[in-house]
Amino acid sequence: MSKFKKKKDGGIPAVNTASLPDIVFMLLFFFMVATVMRQNTLMIENKLPQANQVEKLAKKDLVSYIYAGKPSSQYSNLGNHARIQLNDKFADISDLRRFIREERDNMREELKPFLTMALKVDSEANMGLVSDIKQELRKENALKINYTTRQGDALGNQ
Repeated sequence: MSKFKKKKDGGIPAVNTASLPDIVFMLLFFFMVATVMRQNTLMIENKLPQANQVEKLAKKDLVSYIYAGKPSSQYSNLGNHARIQLNDKFADISDLRRFIREERDNMREELKPFLTMALKVDSEANMGLVSDIKQELRKENALKINYTTRQGDALGNQ
């Protein structure tokens, strides 16, 4: 006669890890697409002035930034008078026109008229430097200018 044996319970089944690489690569792809890389390393002190009527820019890809202020403590060997920073290097007033031309050359033709120059100027910077920057922008016909500020009381800038 045959003997009937009851099947023993094998315990908890193993976790199926076949789809694990797919999940990992999907997460990696998501973070690569969603992460915003820092564009510029700030080499100047940049405490922005305050304003009480501020608006956000709609398209930030059409904006080029000009930073102005005295060099940060890492670059104190350059002096403590206000300097201009274009992208990741210090520049002179004479370099502004070339910078604007390069920014326009990197854009599509139909977007060139919409290029906005954003001035991120330290609240302690000399206004003469800002006037010089504006004169160079006029010479290069870059007439759309944005002054970047912080939200706050405009009278509290002293």
